[in-house]
Amino acid sequence: MFNALEVVTIVVVGVMVGVEFAVAFVMNPIFNALPEDSGQLAHAHGGRMLGAVMPVWYIGSVVLVAAWAVTGWHHHGAGLVVTAGALLILSVIMSILLLVPINNQGKTWTPENRPDDWKEQLNRWLRFHYVRVAVIIAAFTLLATARS
Repeated sequence: MFNALEVVTIVVVGVMVGVEFAVAFVMNPIFNALPEDSGQLAHAHGGRMLGAVMPVWYIGSVVLVAAWAVTGWHHHGAGLVVTAGALLILSVIMSILLLVPINNQGKTWTPENRPDDWKEQLNRWLRFHYVRVAVIIAAFTLLATARS
């Protein structure tokens, strides 16, 4: 059962990392290449869609890592799992304090109501997102290393 928990946790966190990586390095460049109104509308739609899914995914990942840390406290790699959990908690805190406020504004924007600095706000979100992606990649790497 413990092995299944390890594998499920790594898969869930790994897929989350893949989605967030794709947002940063695939979707955002695609959206930014669209004509202005289309790109802004795509960002708003992505913010609504992923804004509804990602909180559950992030919190679920933290819960899975916590369960692994508690049940595997005396197993090899427990320190790596705890460190990964701390990084995932950091990513949640970053999300709540830095990314969610920008996303909550951006997901309501239309070409008619967006602020003049909407591109700057999206670029600020993306810079924070790059840092968050690095944090969750580090957490995923620690989990994969703890499993080996």
